[in-house]
Amino acid sequence: MNQFKTVALLGLLSGLLVAIGYGLGGSGGALIGLIIAAATNLFSWYSSDKIALAAYRAQPLTPQQAPELYAMVERLCQRANLPMPRLYVVPTPGANAFATGRDPNHAAVAVTQGIVKLLPPDELEAVIAHELSHIKNRDTLTQAVAATIAGAISYLAQVMQFGMMFGGGRNREANPLGVLLAIFLAPLAATVIQMAISRTREFEADAGAARLTNHPRALARALQRLEGSARQAPIAANPAFAPLLIINTIQRQAFSNLFSTHPSTEARIQNLLRLEQELGLSA
Repeated sequence: MNQFKTVALLGLLSGLLVAIGYGLGGSGGALIGLIIAAATNLFSWYSSDKIALAAYRAQPLTPQQAPELYAMVERLCQRANLPMPRLYVVPTPGANAFATGRDPNHAAVAVTQGIVKLLPPDELEAVIAHELSHIKNRDTLTQAVAATIAGAISYLAQVMQFGMMFGGGRNREANPLGVLLAIFLAPLAATVIQMAISRTREFEADAGAARLTNHPRALARALQRLEGSARQAPIAANPAFAPLLIINTIQRQAFSNLFSTHPSTEARIQNLLRLEQELGLSA
């Protein structure tokens, strides 16, 4: 169900990009929207890992620096039938982790210094399993594509706004009211859709981690600890890459369900406990 929802949301996001392109220049603008969508997806496919790692100032981690972590990741990769990803450490006391890369053969997993110190081994293993599930499901590519399409929509909306302000780029095929709605509502709608995609992938990765470790409760405990840590020591980075993190670092406010990159921790924990019962595992 989550896979179907993700595909539908990505289709809706791409359709929104084409629609705003049509508002910018009629049929020709729609074609421009399609070209931009293809170009941004291709760029994301090749560069998502480098951009994300640079955004968090992640540094390569060698087996000599973290032998226990390397052994843990290798064990989980063998169990999940995945190639070994590159490992990175983010120099921050905030406790978090993320995965990135265009496919399992070009993947990377980054952990913060804070998460390694905070979590006991079984909970850290559950977090790593969550990130490997993202890699196996190619969520890192999905989220990067969603982010770049949403960014392209915002850019085109700004182009339309400047065009109206200076009287240029008028399109006789376009409805003026539709153009106004595209300028102000399309970026908002794109953000809402992008966040919805991120939330569906988090639920799927949680379930994948629970099955990979056969210990859903370990991830549930880790999420509780990480949420408490995120409030005390949030990670400062580009909000565009917040969906990559295992736990949301932005405080929830009004309409948080619409604009949150992650489901609520309570909902994720309840989902994991239900899965524990379905798998017939003891507490």
